[in-house]
Amino acid sequence: MRALIQRVKHAKVDVGDMTTGEIGPGLLIFLGVHDEDNDSTLDWMVNKCAQLRVFSDDEGKMNKSVLERNGEVLVVSQFTLYGNCHKGNRPSYVAAAHPSKAEPMYDLFCKKMSERLDKAVETGKFGADMQVSLINDGPVTLWIDR
Repeated sequence: MRALIQRVKHAKVDVGDMTTGEIGPGLLIFLGVHDEDNDSTLDWMVNKCAQLRVFSDDEGKMNKSVLERNGEVLVVSQFTLYGNCHKGNRPSYVAAAHPSKAEPMYDLFCKKMSERLDKAVETGKFGADMQVSLINDGPVTLWIDR
């Protein structure tokens, strides 16, 4: 599983002319599912994202998590995180999970993240052509693999 995490002041995702998810201060998580991912991988990633200390404490140090800040989370599925660009000029996506596996794992990630935060998690729409807009706070952008 792979996550590209951005600390944001605001983020939203649109599909066509409909907004499917929108948040204020919190985390925008682009999530890619690998062909070999399992429930253990998913649980690890949920906990890592929820507990990642990327928000400032009272002294201005990045020492607080989205959980501690009561921040919001927007999760967007993105199989292109597994694009391999080493050979040729066209990325290969063979490591990305097939949608029949990736979609249930994406849904479960969102459900478990919501439970972990004890609040609703906003989402994009799996497999859709999405337009994501954001105001990156910092900027803070992290890449996490498991």
